[in-house]
Amino acid sequence: MIYVFVFIVVVAAAPFVREAMKPGMGASLHNDAPGEFAALSQGTTHYRWHGEKGGNVMVCVHGLTTPSYVWNQMMPHLTAAGYRVLTYDLYGRGFSDRPKGVQDAAFFLRQLRDLLAHEGMGDGFTLMGYSMGGSISASFAAAEPHRVGRMVLIAPAGMAHTPGWFANVVCRNAGVGDWLMLALGRRMLTKGASASAPGTLGVELAARQSAEAALRGYLPAVLSSQRGVLSEGLREEHRAITSAGVETLTIWGAKDDVIPLTAQELLAAWSAGAKQVVIEGAGHALAMTHGAEVSNAILG
Repeated sequence: MIYVFVFIVVVAAAPFVREAMKPGMGASLHNDAPGEFAALSQGTTHYRWHGEKGGNVMVCVHGLTTPSYVWNQMMPHLTAAGYRVLTYDLYGRGFSDRPKGVQDAAFFLRQLRDLLAHEGMGDGFTLMGYSMGGSISASFAAAEPHRVGRMVLIAPAGMAHTPGWFANVVCRNAGVGDWLMLALGRRMLTKGASASAPGTLGVELAARQSAEAALRGYLPAVLSSQRGVLSEGLREEHRAITSAGVETLTIWGAKDDVIPLTAQELLAAWSAGAKQVVIEGAGHALAMTHGAEVSNAILG
């Protein structure tokens, strides 16, 4: 009987031990990062400026699992059009720190505000958010509409969301969900990244996803965001944005199976003035798979 008990304890503890033994984000990995680092109130944030100084400023907020490299396909189009673009890694992703705690909207808004202050940002910039970054961007614009000259949302969360079975299980079950995320999360997220894009891009995204999940703190951060900011509906925020008169463009993928096109109807009800564009043939990874088309929609 004791052997059965020991076996159960070992199996239960193994994912948590493996997570604790993973390498953490630190100076040795920072040396490989493009851009710069800012010591902010919740930890160190990796950020990067693109384009010529003096251009119209755009601040980009990425999504749940892919850090700031998600903008790589769009960046040449945006900078060629004269934008001066600020990208950064949300806490728990990319080259930024992995602070513990609930990753709700307030958590990410503090990071964004800290970074804007660090860079001496004024008002009137374009704020662009992709997927979960759409929730963060909308929350910021609702709270501080005077700071946002224009908002661009790409497949934004906060309206309609169709997470897969794995995400549902880990989000709804404390304890067991944490164990499952640590035990299977790397495999499931890598598989999803591979399926999100065709050919070599899918292979590249899967490799990047696997490398992210191999670092300590990434999987808990993804789970915390799923239970936090991604569980928050944004009806009142979008109504506040409309009332404040913030110009808004929302871009959807026609074949998105994560943020379905039914979200268009919700947004139209909440924000009658928002312009909406659909990219035909695009799924949820449209910022990477259809970078030119998404950029053209923004610049057109």
